[in-house]
Amino acid sequence: MIPKLNDYKKQLNIDSDDAIRLGLDAIQEALVKLNNPERKLKVIHVAGTNGKGSTIAFMEALLQKNGFTTGVFSSPAIRDIHDQIRINGDEITKEELTTSFLEMKNAGLSGMLTDFELLTVAAFVTFERVQPDFVLLETGMGGRLDSTNVVHPLVSVITTIALDHTAFLGNTIEEIAREKAGIIKKGVPVVVGRVSNEALEEIRIIAGKKESQLSIYNKDFHLTYGVTEKYVGKKTFDIGERLMKGKHQGINAAVAMEALLTVGVELTASNVEIAIANTQLSHRFQEILPNVFLDGAHNPAAALALADTIRLEFPGEKVDFIIGMLKTKDIKGTLDCLIPVASSFTFLTFNHMESASGEELLRNCDFYEKSVTNIVGDTIILGKGKFGRTIVTGSLYLLNTLNYKHEDLR
Repeated sequence: MIPKLNDYKKQLNIDSDDAIRLGLDAIQEALVKLNNPERKLKVIHVAGTNGKGSTIAFMEALLQKNGFTTGVFSSPAIRDIHDQIRINGDEITKEELTTSFLEMKNAGLSGMLTDFELLTVAAFVTFERVQPDFVLLETGMGGRLDSTNVVHPLVSVITTIALDHTAFLGNTIEEIAREKAGIIKKGVPVVVGRVSNEALEEIRIIAGKKESQLSIYNKDFHLTYGVTEKYVGKKTFDIGERLMKGKHQGINAAVAMEALLTVGVELTASNVEIAIANTQLSHRFQEILPNVFLDGAHNPAAALALADTIRLEFPGEKVDFIIGMLKTKDIKGTLDCLIPVASSFTFLTFNHMESASGEELLRNCDFYEKSVTNIVGDTIILGKGKFGRTIVTGSLYLLNTLNYKHEDLR
């Protein structure tokens, strides 16, 4: 479900399937009809279970601060289809997107693709027309059979590997790692974030077959902690206090720097410090009101990172959680990771076809202070944060349903 995509499909009479269908045959055939716009771009391709969006946000900020133009394709939407395609940090305009969809219709793409494939092609068509210096491309799901995996990138990036989307990608870390590592191309360097030994072994095997040079976090580059953080890799940079909190975001920043340096981008120390310090991505430990935060932790690995961030930012404190999740996720595993830092849980059902009910979440929570609410949206958030810290989490789709403007809530 891509918000506002149907507006363009209806307006331009172009059809696509709303199903999830992994595979590259259809999109490759469609791109041939458009003279393969994806081949005319300088792409950095990013896969991973968690951290993709944040790593891309850091790269976007670093590139722009160092004088380069950028195009970004990301998912899911924060608000609607327009923020999934960014040009120099700004979401695509209705006029630009209409032009891209019209080009696709005229090429005969109606009925050929899924919704996500259609949007992926729209991104390629847009970027070919605009010609940014670099395109930062995020996989939608997995990697090997994801519709973005039609590019030949400058560098492939794998941020993290954890159990998620198991119905499509496999039930073990090794299986999922093989799917993520499917973005590795022959002779193209690969930058890998913090992953388990099991995942890394699978990545090594595939990189070896592809003759791709690996750069691995905590082996070839790392982040040191102290009064200030320091990236140590192909170069060394000091990093000041970040808006994106948590050690995992520091690692994402390090991965971003390593990837850019790998492709020969010249980064200067002063620009790096400013860019990393000021990068902010919506719904990543984002404070929207005093003591009220949004964080899209939707699986156990992301929940562990959130819990670690809470311990780091609020030592010794417990927080109140407001949570909505998709029923396809590991509900109990995610909640178990948050219990050690929880004061209470409030569960809700939000407006999504795959939303788990608040009652189902309650049944899966082994904590004494828990309840279900029928109040949704900004109403419940505005009443929180007065007596302690509140974090709204569980699904980016939940956070996307909240009707708030940052400037109105502060």
